[in-house]
Amino acid sequence: MSDFKNSLAVSASGLKAQAQRLRHVSENIANADTPGYRRKTVPFENVAAADGAAGLVKTGRVKLDRSPLAQVYDPTHPLAGPTGHYDGSNVDLVIEIADAREAQRSYEANLKMFEQSRQMSSDLMGLLRR
Repeated sequence: MSDFKNSLAVSASGLKAQAQRLRHVSENIANADTPGYRRKTVPFENVAAADGAAGLVKTGRVKLDRSPLAQVYDPTHPLAGPTGHYDGSNVDLVIEIADAREAQRSYEANLKMFEQSRQMSSDLMGLLRR
């Protein structure tokens, strides 16, 4: 029965990690037009369970993307310097949408694994009751 528990724990940790990733992606998209905003990324880390089960994952510390900020020309903007430029954000909406799609697909895969493990456990209990 511990194998079922481990598979549920692995898929649940994947669900949590992808949900956290999706939160940061949506925050990046929301701040795409915020001057000086740096894109946030979240790495995944392996976690060893207390019983030695492998495959658990969690999110690491949030990191800021250090790629250069876009220089936006708008002399009327309050943050514009003497040349009329100010620092935009380094958020690329195409990358964010791709990350969101990848997180969604991974979330769906983890959810399917969770449902399959739960169904197998339920079927096993049904067989044992006979």
